[in-house]
Amino acid sequence: MFLVKFEFPNRQHIWQYITKRRSFRSYFLFGFGLIFGSLILLILSVYVGLWGSLPNTQQIAAYKHSKATEVLAANGDLIGKFYIYDRQPIPFAQIPEDFVQALVATEDARFFEHSGIDYKSLFRVLFKSILLQDRSSGGGSTISQQLAKNMYPRKNYGKFGIVINKIREIIIAKRIEKAYSKEEILTNYLNTVPFSDNTFGIESAAKKFFNVSAHELSLEQSAVIVGMLKASYLYNPRLFPERSQLRRNTVLHQMLKQHYINEERYTIESKKPLELSYRSFDHTQGIAPYFRAQVRRDLEKWCKTHKTPEGKPYNIYTSGLRVHTTLNIPMQKVAEKAMKTHMQKLQAEFENEHGKRAFWKNDKNYTQQLVQTSQYKALANSGLSKKEILDSLKQPRQLSLFEWKGTLETKGSVIDSLQHYSKFLNCGFLAIEPTTGAVQSWVGGIDFEHFQYDHVEQSKRQVGSTFKPFLYTAALENGMAPCAHIPARTIRYNDLDGWTPKNSAGIDPELNYSLKYALSRSVNTVAVKVLEDTGIKRTTAMVKKLGITADIPQVASMALGTAQIPLAEVAGAYASYVNNGKSVKPYYITKIEATDGTILEQFQPRIAEKAAFKESTRQTMLEFMKATVNEGTARRLRSTYQFNNAIAGKTGTTQNNKDAWFTGVMPKLVAVTWVGADDHRIGFKSTRLGQGANAALPLFANFLKGLNADKEFRSITRAQFDPASPEVLARLECEDTQAPGFFRKLFTNPGKTKSSRFDRTRARRPTQIFKRRPVYKPKQKKRRNK
Repeated sequence: MFLVKFEFPNRQHIWQYITKRRSFRSYFLFGFGLIFGSLILLILSVYVGLWGSLPNTQQIAAYKHSKATEVLAANGDLIGKFYIYDRQPIPFAQIPEDFVQALVATEDARFFEHSGIDYKSLFRVLFKSILLQDRSSGGGSTISQQLAKNMYPRKNYGKFGIVINKIREIIIAKRIEKAYSKEEILTNYLNTVPFSDNTFGIESAAKKFFNVSAHELSLEQSAVIVGMLKASYLYNPRLFPERSQLRRNTVLHQMLKQHYINEERYTIESKKPLELSYRSFDHTQGIAPYFRAQVRRDLEKWCKTHKTPEGKPYNIYTSGLRVHTTLNIPMQKVAEKAMKTHMQKLQAEFENEHGKRAFWKNDKNYTQQLVQTSQYKALANSGLSKKEILDSLKQPRQLSLFEWKGTLETKGSVIDSLQHYSKFLNCGFLAIEPTTGAVQSWVGGIDFEHFQYDHVEQSKRQVGSTFKPFLYTAALENGMAPCAHIPARTIRYNDLDGWTPKNSAGIDPELNYSLKYALSRSVNTVAVKVLEDTGIKRTTAMVKKLGITADIPQVASMALGTAQIPLAEVAGAYASYVNNGKSVKPYYITKIEATDGTILEQFQPRIAEKAAFKESTRQTMLEFMKATVNEGTARRLRSTYQFNNAIAGKTGTTQNNKDAWFTGVMPKLVAVTWVGADDHRIGFKSTRLGQGANAALPLFANFLKGLNADKEFRSITRAQFDPASPEVLARLECEDTQAPGFFRKLFTNPGKTKSSRFDRTRARRPTQIFKRRPVYKPKQKKRRNK
């Protein structure tokens, strides 16, 4: 206190000045003794717990750090994390020796000599930093003290906070030295210390900045990470590469100074350029974000019903679980690239087709939607009137909007934002292994950061003609012959308010069509008649056998796919056609492990116990869907994309072109694609652009093109369907079309729509038109009597 009142011209003469003035020396000694005594009392008060209890040695030894949960792909690669602190603890054996040496040389040169407190460094800091205001003297905290701060974060004690926290850390550091060995201290420290970009621990830092595990770090990379410890923001290599490189070289020089490396190695390492392989594990970034979000939702439910050995529920963000999944990373990358390529092109065509008078450009169309926004609700809760709220929300503000070419920075209102995002087409894509249901790739939308609604699991959309294979399967099981020829003539159903199903262009209403031709060309009028003959109840029963749990409307329009079914259930049902008639439930988590590797739960494929239909029906339907690809609505896979792969499939388009579908069935892969607008009021203006063959099929085509280009997927792309039996092929030997008989031509007016009533109650007996063909049976040779 007395030193502040005097101004000394030169600090080097302080002691000489004091010794000349005995009276002042007495005051100085008294003041020093008072300060020293106060410090001792303060230390004792901290020690006895007046400023908060201190952990004892046993508590320190039992301390457990929060750990991030890891999500792993099928090959074991890390694809995501769930955490409060991005931390993955590893044992000392996985920490490179170079890293340990770089850390000790830079942060605590006498680490292996002291017992928690480096008194030499501490006194240097006290005198140089505090008395002489020399900031170049460095810090006095040892690694043990820094670990104490990481384990027991500092608290706010007001004006004396820095002193009290330092004393707490010194006391805890001494106890840490008793609880742990030097190796354990280093291990705990390196598993908890914060690095740049909200990253904790060496393993997380290594994976984030260099995309390698900690044990794979080179000396140069180790020096970069250690360099962040001085100031995690200022020496962030992602933000400030030049500054980080200078700090890296300082760390290397410290290693040279402490004799951990020689001059030659220092020269080589310090001249290397700074090269990062940055990989963010933010939940909105990285590979398969929709898939990881679904894993998180499932894991949160799992944690509520499972407890740790201590009897507490597992915590997805702190328990350090390891979640193994079925995701195929290379295939996921192909799927995401295919999606972006197609959807960017389709979006431009979609906006151009709607032109200047597009639905989303009219403010009146968004009044109701505006009321549902969080901004509107917040203003309403504050007591503003509707007019005041609308006036407020119309005020322009700075917006960052998603665009395919990059983020658009502009000024606009909340309504402008609603209009902007309503125009975007979205998509869902799922590829599964048909024999197990194991998910191989999962794309829930076009951009997770801006469109987090998942169209694979959360969305239910009308499936359109994608439903027809289920209908035809039920018809075959009910006895309808594959070569039954059904008239395509349009019928008005009087008991259904005059409902009149119509066909797309190219279908002659005066012809009768075989089942194979009708399905491959997606003839609507034939589908409704097949439903009428089979019966709604029997068709619904077949759909349930195929594993579909969604509600199926018990109406005639069911035949045209008015049911809203999740994409995942569509994929599981289509898998039955290459899985011996058994549907599957897509699954993606194989097992959950604790941090120590203990298996907490394993998950098995969910395959239907019984086949939903006969083997002959399966083979027949597969031939129908092969025809769809070879000559029907999906023929562009052959003509435009020139694919020679074994492919069956079905396109789907809903009313007013709101939803476009394509399901591709291969011997070892089933992939389902949906494309449409999130706003149900918006659809394609024309079937030319909005049909499944144009809006959804190209995404599958881009995906398959990527698989064909990669040798890793040859077992999938070169797989062939098992040939159909001679009996099945014989039943399919018939003309695709059949002209109506003489009497039908005589009594039919081609320009008039026939009226009828739809039989809702029961399936009819197959009529002459729907007649069964005799089943092919090979002739048996007669035995001769000997």
